[in-house]
Amino acid sequence: MSHCTIQDALQEAQQQLAVLPEARPRLEAEILLGFTLEKPSSHLYAWPERPLEADQWGHFSDLVKRRIKGEPIAYITGQREFWSLDLRVTPETLIPRPETELLAELALELIPPGRAFNIADLGTGSGAIAAAIASERPDCTLFATDLSEAALQVARGNFKHLDLANIQTRSGSWCDALPQNQPFDLIISNPPYIPDSDPHLAQGDLPWEPREALASGRDGLDDIRRIIRQTPNHLSADGWLLLEHGYNQGSKVHALFKTHGFKQVSTQQDLTGQDRITMGQL
Repeated sequence: MSHCTIQDALQEAQQQLAVLPEARPRLEAEILLGFTLEKPSSHLYAWPERPLEADQWGHFSDLVKRRIKGEPIAYITGQREFWSLDLRVTPETLIPRPETELLAELALELIPPGRAFNIADLGTGSGAIAAAIASERPDCTLFATDLSEAALQVARGNFKHLDLANIQTRSGSWCDALPQNQPFDLIISNPPYIPDSDPHLAQGDLPWEPREALASGRDGLDDIRRIIRQTPNHLSADGWLLLEHGYNQGSKVHALFKTHGFKQVSTQQDLTGQDRITMGQL
């Protein structure tokens, strides 16, 4: 498109992106153009008649084509905001979602400011949950674990970028990655919890995300069972376990907590009123 302005580019992209199911064409067009120009959205509104250079238009068009093929915005731009923190994300990590902020929020309510808690974030992925807690509670020591070394590399980069020196990373499967003979005051995790045959795995962003971080057995609870079974050996007296799970898994996860000796077990709802987090004290 010759002599294409910012306004022209947004309108063209908006029309193209409208073919995507559940798309937000205008917002996504603005994100991709802002990323191309390395400018905030306010710049797009302030200078709608500003022409794009040929290479800018070409780059933007390529990004729109990638999005039309279904590639998630977060993977195209390589970034996602979580807890007001700018995080790098890659196809080796899950894309942090707003509902997971409830996990960080509930954890912070259990950590008095100034207390030096030992905290583990199992399956940290991009490091979003660990980063949120570490940024709010600098006196705490966090261990961020993941079975994927590629994911840990992303998490380490995010912790360094955010200048969070109170997080250590460890490679391994769930509690197997934790140091022995060191009790934790709090263990948190957003583990895989989608059933292997769930049709949602073929929809939206999910086909692009690492399947091992999404699906967990016939009923989606294989990893949750393992975590609940392992954590009593790693929690301090009165330590807490907090787990994110699916909207229809609250009662089953609640029962698993009870079976393994947790008390004060409760299931918390997200902003849409769906069961999202179950927590209990040892």
